[in-house]
Amino acid sequence: MDPRVVTGTITALEVEAIVNAANASLLGGGGVDGAIHRAAGPGLLEECRRLGGCPTGEARLTGGHALPAEYVIHTVGPVWRGGGQGEDDLLASCYRESLGLVRAHAIRSVAFPAISTGIYGFPRERAARIAIGTIRRESAGWQDVDILLCAFSGEDAALFETVLAEEI
Repeated sequence: MDPRVVTGTITALEVEAIVNAANASLLGGGGVDGAIHRAAGPGLLEECRRLGGCPTGEARLTGGHALPAEYVIHTVGPVWRGGGQGEDDLLASCYRESLGLVRAHAIRSVAFPAISTGIYGFPRERAARIAIGTIRRESAGWQDVDILLCAFSGEDAALFETVLAEEI
């Protein structure tokens, strides 16, 4: 089943888990990460402190605290350095690891932002193709999980829709 595209703020979605495009410290930052920490409240920061960070390409699970979502899956995307430093594989790993946590915790609905495309500078179209290709491969045969791609802008939503219409 293909993911669905929604436009809006990931912190407002009523899904079981949202994915946070986090930094390696997991202690909050700008963009999606900052918005999730602000909306979740101080309990999320406390829980993240106990995790001791997260390497690029991996994912960690916490509670959602004051968010509508029960869980937050924190994943650290790669900083774009021109494409020759394993960025594609690391970005794909973010989606694989996050979906592994979805499956391990029997999560029924999850929303992903566009990981690494903000301040980390990953080219948006390349990132969308990696995200959708990885989600399709990792969730092939899943009938019981609703996967959303949450676009903050209409432009990003249109890009996701375009890539979803392609066979990758």
